[in-house]
Amino acid sequence: MSATRLLVLGVVRMYGRAHGYQVRRELLSWSADKWANVQPGSIYHALKKMTAEDLLEQVDVEPGEGGPDRIAYRLTGEGEQEYQVLLSKALSDPELNHPDLSAGISLMTSFPRARVINLLRHRLVHLEAEQRQAKLMLDEVKASMELGTPAHVGELYRLWGGITDASLSWLQGLIARLEAGEYVMSDESDDAFGTPPSW
Repeated sequence: MSATRLLVLGVVRMYGRAHGYQVRRELLSWSADKWANVQPGSIYHALKKMTAEDLLEQVDVEPGEGGPDRIAYRLTGEGEQEYQVLLSKALSDPELNHPDLSAGISLMTSFPRARVINLLRHRLVHLEAEQRQAKLMLDEVKASMELGTPAHVGELYRLWGGITDASLSWLQGLIARLEAGEYVMSDESDDAFGTPPSW
């Protein structure tokens, strides 16, 4: 999965129609260039590629101010389906990397509250299993040290366990905050993201 693909679809969806410059400005205001490595070239590439895949359609061309024309895009029906699938996967799949989860969290308010909580609970079940696995493996390393396994190998499992513990703690907190009504979700307001700025 590509965090850039999900973020570009999400921003175009948020605006209803948007050109590359708007998408770029919005994502830079979220610092997505730092946490998802979203670069200007990848944004424009994603817009063109998803247009070729019929996920986006061109709806307008504005003359550029001293530069190339600006093409405005909107999601097609297939683009909306792709967005729904990618966002669901980003929130629920523990195998995805940090940028994908970050993209999912940044767009989660575009889904209804109950759906987001259910997707995050799916992730939680997998993380709990991963935590148990890390503890078992650490115990196995301790037992195998008597057979000559270097003691420092256990640090790998302590690292894995620590990362999993921190992820679990954060995820449990996020679910609790959502259950308590924090954040405005799509089933509560049309402006779950607030009003997009006009550039």
